[in-house]
Amino acid sequence: MSLVATGHAIIYKRDSRAAIAWVGLIWLVPFVGTVLYVLLGINRVRRRASGLRNPYARRDDQANDTAHAAGDPSALLSSEHRHLAEMIRLAGRLTRFPLLTGNHIEPLRNGDEAYPAMLDAIDGAEQSVTLCTYIFDNDAVGRRFVDALARAVHRGVEVRVLVDAVGARYSMPPITSELQRQGVPSARFMSGLLTWRTPYLNLRNHRKILVVDGRTGFTGGMNIRAGHVIVEGHAHPTCDTHFRADGPVVSQLQHVFADDWEFTTGESLEGDRWFPAIESRDGTVAARVIRDGPDHDMDRMTMAFQGALAVARNSVRIVTPYFLPDRSLISALNMCALRGVRVDIVLPQENNLKLVAWAAMAQMWQVLEWGCRVWMTRAPFDHSKLMVVDDALSLIGSSNWDPRSLRLNFELGVECYSTDLARRLNEQIDVGLVNAHELTLDEVNARSLPIKLRDGVVRLAAPYL
Repeated sequence: MSLVATGHAIIYKRDSRAAIAWVGLIWLVPFVGTVLYVLLGINRVRRRASGLRNPYARRDDQANDTAHAAGDPSALLSSEHRHLAEMIRLAGRLTRFPLLTGNHIEPLRNGDEAYPAMLDAIDGAEQSVTLCTYIFDNDAVGRRFVDALARAVHRGVEVRVLVDAVGARYSMPPITSELQRQGVPSARFMSGLLTWRTPYLNLRNHRKILVVDGRTGFTGGMNIRAGHVIVEGHAHPTCDTHFRADGPVVSQLQHVFADDWEFTTGESLEGDRWFPAIESRDGTVAARVIRDGPDHDMDRMTMAFQGALAVARNSVRIVTPYFLPDRSLISALNMCALRGVRVDIVLPQENNLKLVAWAAMAQMWQVLEWGCRVWMTRAPFDHSKLMVVDDALSLIGSSNWDPRSLRLNFELGVECYSTDLARRLNEQIDVGLVNAHELTLDEVNARSLPIKLRDGVVRLAAPYL
């Protein structure tokens, strides 16, 4: 068993360090190491997903056939930002989706702004509603969404809800029981406890997508739970930023949902009810969806982040709740700072995941010593995921800067070109920096030896945090 597991790790593990670690565990802890490798180390989802790719390819071809595709990237940008055309070309090779013009992207801060807009959109649905989320709590907010979805079903609207099987267990009883009770068609992504029925225990669907009538979309990093409504004074409030999208890019959000739904249930969503012709709008944002996941979309967001850092000339601002970049991203951040680009990394001072915060501190010196600036914002905890480059390019979505998000989860990002959107996001970041503390290399080095050891030990488990 150890020989077979060793051979598998050597052949199929992309990261040599991961291969060495697994081989060491397999031989140093006989049998137990092999069992752990079978449970946690084998990416079964790629084998399962490959059998469903024919309809995906056909659907992607339909997405490429659009009158809204941007032409020459250089012509799309002002002379001040023409260097970002390199990023447009790079992202075009990362994903099958074209960059689409004529979109309107509206930032929505916290559940206070996002949830009413989402619920109003559901209540106005006439043809279809698709909803995908990681956490869908069975609380007051979650039940408001269930009620709105049930009303849509009773009006004759086609509704499909996809909740991650692990995220559904954040509250008990899970919201999926309430969805079924009210007659809302729903499914759980990769449910099941038996390893031969579950493709991979660690692979979760972390995407957040809501599409109404195939024309109005919502995406970002916000789950559905009461803690995101700050005004209601929740015991553990969580700030976040979500986005409303109107325009051709909504069809790409719908394509990603349809792929995930077909992967989970086998049902194919096609036709005008789900994919209507979207008329040109007055929006000024050029946007494209970037899919990322542990199957055929592996490393897409990592390469998008690296590409954005490579083309930056003046400023990079990153907001993320969890910051555990791998060696390649750390090098990209440092090279960016060494070229004279101002790199600001904005993190929450009080993290909801202590282990992640400890592991992050263990490697913080690696970005501070080369000129990156790290800011720690005060409570409440900010769960936003934003990247703004040179006041014109914004990368938004569900991806965190950590291995779990960039290697194990199914994620979704949106690449946006708009000085107005970048300005609004920069203003939001500035508000958070008013009372933020700038972390220094001296502070990191001044941690006591026990704290450094604690943080360092936790960092060893970074790929699974």
